Amino acid sequence: MPDEERSQPTAVFSVRDLTAHIKRLFERDEILSDVLVRGEVSNFKRHRSGHLYFTLKDEDSALDCVCFRNIAAGLGCEVADGMQVVASGRITVYEKQGRYQLVVLFLRPDGLGALAAAFERLRAKLEGEGLFDESRKRPLPRFPKCIALVTSPTGAVLQDLKNILTRRYPPARILILPTQVQGNDAPDSIVASLRAADAHPDVDLIIAGRGGGSMEDLWAFNDERVVRAIFACRKPTISAVGHETDTTLADFVADVRAPTPSAAAELAVPDMGELLQHLGGLARHARTAVRARLDRAGSALKRVESRAPLSRPMAIFEQRWLRLDAASDHADAALAALLTRGRHRLSLAAASLEAYRPHRLMEMRRHRFDDMDRRLNVAMARRLERGGWRLRHLQGKLEALSPVAVLERGYSITLRQPGGEVVRSAGQVAPPDELRILLAEGELRATTTSSEVPDEPEP
Repeated sequence: MPDEERSQPTAVFSVRDLTAHIKRLFERDEILSDVLVRGEVSNFKRHRSGHLYFTLKDEDSALDCVCFRNIAAGLGCEVADGMQVVASGRITVYEKQGRYQLVVLFLRPDGLGALAAAFERLRAKLEGEGLFDESRKRPLPRFPKCIALVTSPTGAVLQDLKNILTRRYPPARILILPTQVQGNDAPDSIVASLRAADAHPDVDLIIAGRGGGSMEDLWAFNDERVVRAIFACRKPTISAVGHETDTTLADFVADVRAPTPSAAAELAVPDMGELLQHLGGLARHARTAVRARLDRAGSALKRVESRAPLSRPMAIFEQRWLRLDAASDHADAALAALLTRGRHRLSLAAASLEAYRPHRLMEMRRHRFDDMDRRLNVAMARRLERGGWRLRHLQGKLEALSPVAVLERGYSITLRQPGGEVVRSAGQVAPPDELRILLAEGELRATTTSSEVPDEPEP
C-alpha cells in the first residue's frame, strides 16, 4: 500500500465531535485538572449573571478565564484590570467557540504589594459597611463555662491555648474544632468551624487563631467570608492570629483582638490563683468587719444595760400608772361638764317647743295647703276652658278648609288615572284618558271623550 494511502485518516469528524474529543482529553489530563497560573488581569468584566470574565496575560501569551458566580462570591478579594494574581482551577474547552479557558476556583493577589493593596481595598469596603464599628463589640464573659477553639488540630497554638486555659481557670470546658487555617480551602473550613461553635448551646466564648507567618500564610483570615462569619457570630469572639505585629481583618471585626494566641487565653479567663487570693482577702476583710461590728454592738449593749430603766424596770410602770390615773380623773371631769351642758341645752329646747305648740302649727299648715289646693283647681278649670274654646275655634277652621266640606256643598274632585293626579285644567287630559271623580258620597269612573281648553284673553 502506498505511503500516501496509509497516511489518510480513517474517519471524518464533525467540528462538534472533534471539539468534544479535545475537551475530554483536556479534562482527563491530571495537570490541567488542577493548575496554578500567574499573570496580569486584563479585559475584566463582571456579567449581570454574577460570573467574572477576564484574561490572564504575560509578555508572550494570554489565557481566557471564567469564574462562575458561586466561586466569585467568595473570592475574598476585588479583581481589577492590571492586578498581578495567582489563579487556580481547571482547563476546559468552550465548545461553542472552540477555545480553551481556565475555570477559576481560587484567586489571590500575587506578591506582597498586591496583597497589601487587596487588604486595604477590602478593609475600606467592610469598614464602610460598619463591620468594624466599636459600638457593636461585646464584652467577654467574666467566667466562661465553655470556650470553643477554632484552630489547627496539629499546631503548637492549640497546645498553648489548652495549657494556659487549663492552668489559669480549670472550671472552663474546652471545645476543640479542628480547622484548616492555611491554603485554598482554609476560608471555607474556618467559616464552617465558626458557625458550628456559634450554634453550640454550651459555648459562650470563641477563640479563632493560628500561629505566625507571612502575609500569604495568614491570608485566610483576611478572606471576606471569614470576616463576615465572625461578624455574624452571636457569641463573643477573640481573634488570635499570628504575632503581635501581624494584623488581619479578623482582628478588626472580632470583639477582642489578642496580640498572640497565648495572650488570647489570658484575656479569655481569669487566673484562678488570683481569684483565690482575692477571695481570701475578702474573707479576711469580712472577718475583721464582723468582729469590729460585734465589738461596737457589745459596747452599745453595755451602755443600754447601764441605764436606769433597765436597772429598775418597775420605775417605767410606776410612771405609766400615775399618768393613767391622771388621765382617768381628767376624763371624769370632762364627762361631767359635757352632761351639764347637755341638760342645759335640753331645757332650752323644751321651752322653745312649748312656745311653738306643734298641734297649732300643723293646723296652720293644713289651712295653707287647702287654700293652695282650691286656687290650683280654679286655675286648672280656667286653663281647660280657654283650651276647649281654642280647640273648637281651630276645629271650625279645619272643617271650613276640609275637602270633604267642599264636596258636601256639591263640588267634586277629578283625578287623572292611573297616577291619581288632580285635574285642574282641561289641558291636563285628552281622550281616552280615564278619570276618577270623587263625590261627597261615593265616586265615579269616566273616560274622556273630548276636552276644551278656554281661549287665552287677548293682551
